[in-house]
Amino acid sequence: MTRIDREGVWSLRERTTCLRLTGFSKTVIESIRLVFDLSEKMSSQVRLRLLPSTRCLFDEPVQLKVAGLRSRQVVTIRATSTDEREVVFGSSATYRADDGGEVDLNRDPSLNGSYVGVQPMGLLQSLKADTLHKYFFKNKALNPHVVKFSVHEQEADGRILAEETNERFLMGDGVSRDPIKEGNIRGVLFTPPGEGPFPAVLDLGTFMSEKRACLLANKGFLVLTIAVFSDRQNMKEIHLDPFKEAVDFLRHHPKAGSKGVGIISRSKGTDIALSLAAFVPGVEALVWINGTSASVGTPLYYKKQQILSPLMFDFSKVIATKSGANLIKYATEDPLEEKNKGSLVPIERAKSQFLFVAAEDDLNWDSKAYMDEMVERLKRHGKENFETVFYPGAGHLLEPPYGPFCSSALHGMLSFSVVWGGEPRAHAAAEIHLWKKIQEFFRTHLSCDAAQAKANL
Repeated sequence: MTRIDREGVWSLRERTTCLRLTGFSKTVIESIRLVFDLSEKMSSQVRLRLLPSTRCLFDEPVQLKVAGLRSRQVVTIRATSTDEREVVFGSSATYRADDGGEVDLNRDPSLNGSYVGVQPMGLLQSLKADTLHKYFFKNKALNPHVVKFSVHEQEADGRILAEETNERFLMGDGVSRDPIKEGNIRGVLFTPPGEGPFPAVLDLGTFMSEKRACLLANKGFLVLTIAVFSDRQNMKEIHLDPFKEAVDFLRHHPKAGSKGVGIISRSKGTDIALSLAAFVPGVEALVWINGTSASVGTPLYYKKQQILSPLMFDFSKVIATKSGANLIKYATEDPLEEKNKGSLVPIERAKSQFLFVAAEDDLNWDSKAYMDEMVERLKRHGKENFETVFYPGAGHLLEPPYGPFCSSALHGMLSFSVVWGGEPRAHAAAEIHLWKKIQEFFRTHLSCDAAQAKANL
């Protein structure tokens, strides 16, 4: 039985033996051996480099460069990564080397594959699972996001010419991670290195995730991350009191700055964040991302009394798509209708500064309309405590940059797959811009000595 090497390619000796068995002359065999030998020597000289290092933070770009190829050689570069649920994601792109046998993803366009054109981080941002409607789960801070890159011959068997692994860490050096179980608070606190004081931020997710919180801690923020829903069974009503406890926890933390607390939220977390700003003292700055202006799906209680009625869904307006995911953007009822006005969060009562962020192609709900309604309402009350950002072409799931783009996935509250929207390239650009904008906003409105020092660095 003929043995195949670990890459699925015959060894040089095995190739020669096979040729002899087929009756080729010694001269022909020697010529073919020289071709094989040259090919193997060239492949051993191919190098894939990740710059500045194979190890970096999750929200930092890397430059991929390939050297040692033949002049104008066409190769395929692949990326693979496995998420926390053991789902494998992959991407690929085809490149042509320059006259010197080099490929530089910062410079060269992809000819075809998961994307086309010059996209330096396209292999990361276009990672997809083999099955539809999969979100890449990377929500735990202790383990890095590991991506394996490989360079393959375009011709013949597509054998591997070079490989490298990129470890993308969520927690930077010196950042501490402490689970918090205090009173009704269930979350994780991330603390930057040093004595502080640090600007304090509450990261309020629909479900628990540590990613955004620890990445903000890397930038010099003291961040507590908690979830709106601790499990999928408790979705009938929400009480604001535990979230107030989280705000108070940060306000009184010995390493927190004295200027109040910031809140960052997206989707369902936004109506809880707005309610904290409206009803709870100490909220100084609030980032609202692709959210709503009303209490969607559940009534909101505070101090044992209902303060907001639920804004409900009309499931007859859910639209099925060919992919099997559903379009739910038009299924949420209008909060401005008379019967629904009790669901509106009275943000005009808030003293905090607002950063409203809406994506044009948010297909979860009409976040742009909600943002416009809140801006109009604040102006009617003589308020100027807000700024807005609008991203054409971006979808619902705006996250820290350089993660895989997700256009559809299982909806955590509705338990069926939905389309999130977004054009991949525009969405990726929006995430890069927004990540910087969030940090600038919090530094401006939660400023303290430690934050200014970090910004100067």
